Amino acid sequence: MREPATKPQRCAIYTRKSTEHNLDLAFNSLDAQREACEAYIKSQAHEGWSLVEDRFDDGGLSGASLDRAALQQLLDAVRARRIDIIVVYKVDRLTRSLADFAKLVELFDEQGVSFVSVTQSFNTTTSMGRLTLNVLLSFAQFEREVIGERVRDKIAASKTKGLWVGGPIPLGYRSEKKQLVIVEKDAALVRRIFQLYLDLGSVGAVAETLDREGIRTRLGHGFRVGMLAHLLKNRFYLGEIVWREVSHRGAHTPIVAPEVFEAVQRGLHTAAVARKGRAANTVFTLAGLLHDDAGHRMSPSHSRKKGARYRYYVSQALLQHRKAEAGSIARISAPEIEAVVLSASPRLDEIAKVSLHRDCLVIELLSPGNAGTSAITVPFAWQPQGRRKGVAHESAQKPRLDHDSAEAVLTAIAQAKRWMTQLIDGSVASTDEIATREGVGERNIRKLLPLACLSPNIIRAIADGTAPANLTISRLSAALPHDWATQEHRILVH
Repeated sequence: MREPATKPQRCAIYTRKSTEHNLDLAFNSLDAQREACEAYIKSQAHEGWSLVEDRFDDGGLSGASLDRAALQQLLDAVRARRIDIIVVYKVDRLTRSLADFAKLVELFDEQGVSFVSVTQSFNTTTSMGRLTLNVLLSFAQFEREVIGERVRDKIAASKTKGLWVGGPIPLGYRSEKKQLVIVEKDAALVRRIFQLYLDLGSVGAVAETLDREGIRTRLGHGFRVGMLAHLLKNRFYLGEIVWREVSHRGAHTPIVAPEVFEAVQRGLHTAAVARKGRAANTVFTLAGLLHDDAGHRMSPSHSRKKGARYRYYVSQALLQHRKAEAGSIARISAPEIEAVVLSASPRLDEIAKVSLHRDCLVIELLSPGNAGTSAITVPFAWQPQGRRKGVAHESAQKPRLDHDSAEAVLTAIAQAKRWMTQLIDGSVASTDEIATREGVGERNIRKLLPLACLSPNIIRAIADGTAPANLTISRLSAALPHDWATQEHRILVH
């Protein structure tokens, strides 16, 4: 009697390497992982196993997060039911996080997908196999945390000795044999920026001067206000290394004279105090990022009406009385545009530029390692200024959140998203570190953090003035459900 044919099993190989070291070799770690997995698949040919053509390789990416291009492509293929088995060299190539592992297993179960490690024997269909995997992932996560602690300790020891430990190289320097040496052309530009600030007294004026003269960063972008402010405050140019808010004498050569640096700091401090007095608690999250569709930077502005303060972004062409040169939208409500951008891209540190068009927003995102940009387009329904001013308000028959309260809530949401980004990318180790830096209680940080996961529809409602009048930060953050639909029902309907 003829035996039934074995059902074909489509196999995909996933490989990952945490660092970019040696990825340029003709045969690297990713190739070695793939070769071992291919051999394993061939050994199972009698079971109907066959390798799909698509490759899923992530080089230079940590296993602490699922935010990896090749992994996301693999998961898309799983959802599309184009894969039956996922083959990895070791389980920790897939993820080093127990929480992420649970999500992956749930997805695999839903789609009927199995996965195999060629160096670790287990079966995901049994409870014992799942226990084995959980133990393996526990040790992988422990190993990642220990490695992180060692790296942080090494960085701390090096910085206290005044050594540069890598990362973005400040303008004016280049790396040579693990040391920073001065690039005189760039150093001259740094000195000029410091002198321009002393002459003009405004970071915005310095940015406009550099833009007018066509001076660009090393990546070809214009100098933004935030970037210039960071440069002007950077004690690295004094020949110092700062670690945990303590300055240490660095091994590199300074670019800026101490008396010039201190004069600039006095100017920045005076300007900050003046701004705080004029606009307490006001944050323009898109300052330096937002442009109209004619390419003009849109600067923060505000007005007052009946005691209420209204924030806007206004095209530089309009501010300079060149209205005909402005883009299709020359003036826009700040809370409205900020809510749309935050909903589309919560990580502000990844945004290089936002272009405002009449029917959409084009958000340019920095690629990993700042190697160029990619763009996303977000639909945007704009209403002419004549139909509403600032944040729109409905009739008194349906009480809505007042303007000042909306501003406070949106500021809290922006803070929460910034803190969540820092926790995810490792720039801060814990909520305690954030609390120490911000000068507030750690309990307050934990209270606000859930706002980073708020539904985009709720953020839009707060920005456009349709949120309920009784909406407060405490109500938003109290036992906030993870599901956006549940959030909206609880906050916007009730």
